Amino acid sequence: MPLTNSVNTDEQQSSEIQTGPEDTGRRLDAVLAAHIDDFSRNRLQALIRAGQVKVGQRTVLEPKYRVCEADTITLIVPEPEAAEPQPEDIPLNIVYEDDDLIVIDKPAGLVVHPGAGNPTGTLVNALIHHCGSSLSGIGGVKRPGIVHRIDKDTTGLLVVAKNDLAHQGLAAQFADHGRTGPLERAYKALVWGAPAVLKGTIDANLARSTTNRQKIAVLKTGGRHAITHWQVKERFGPQDEPTIASLIECRLETGRTHQIRVHMAHIGNPLIGDMDYGSGYRTKYNKFHEPLKTQLAEFKRQALHAGLLAFAHPRTQEFMKFESELPADFASILQSLQKV
Repeated sequence: MPLTNSVNTDEQQSSEIQTGPEDTGRRLDAVLAAHIDDFSRNRLQALIRAGQVKVGQRTVLEPKYRVCEADTITLIVPEPEAAEPQPEDIPLNIVYEDDDLIVIDKPAGLVVHPGAGNPTGTLVNALIHHCGSSLSGIGGVKRPGIVHRIDKDTTGLLVVAKNDLAHQGLAAQFADHGRTGPLERAYKALVWGAPAVLKGTIDANLARSTTNRQKIAVLKTGGRHAITHWQVKERFGPQDEPTIASLIECRLETGRTHQIRVHMAHIGNPLIGDMDYGSGYRTKYNKFHEPLKTQLAEFKRQALHAGLLAFAHPRTQEFMKFESELPADFASILQSLQKV
């Protein structure tokens, strides 16, 4: 199986491979690893998942994809990213700031730190511009000062460490998740339907989905321990009819990726607007009158807001508590639901 073409430009390297009989039925990552010496198999798998590999004209995202004889495989390798994020003048809603830490009210659409698919335009880029070199280095060059994260399309409060002392003190509190210490985090979520009882706890392990690596799934065995405490704050819908939606407060005992979104979907109450874990509920939009119908159709993210954050200041030990109002799009849907 010869390498038929390899092209280098200032921006990327492109390699084209023509498969032979010996490759029939083999995994895509294995075929690439056998004929391209410059990259490890793990690196090739990452490039596949990032959409950098085509078989024929089709982009293939699964390393385990089985190739056929006479397939043309094209691998595109982007120019390496800069080792350190660069400062960017991105507006920040600063709730509180001192020499040790900064509390941000994050808007929807802002990724917390650089990663695959989001090398720039992140909260970290904005923080480097605002804080200069004062951010804690414990989080590494891609995550300076980052103690905890919230999803790109989740809104609300997030604290960042500006030096290593603050990072260590805050990280210890987040690792404890408020079990024995002062940390408090509460989220407001709009979910479809209503749980059968007014409050409860979801104890269900989480791990990357085996069918879609961008999603998280509940596992019966294995995975990482995850606990969410929830309480119904308000239910919406006509009297004497099934509840249409509910406002839920969630408090985390663990901090896993997509935890609230996956846990609420697991008990049958996915978040409104969550196309990853509640896409089947989109047809419900048509049951509503205006303006709610349009509001729901235009709401392109999960209805989740980190509205409460409290912790002990890592230097003074003063108890600090911050609250954030719901963003306008979330609040507008809530007001319309209250009128149903």
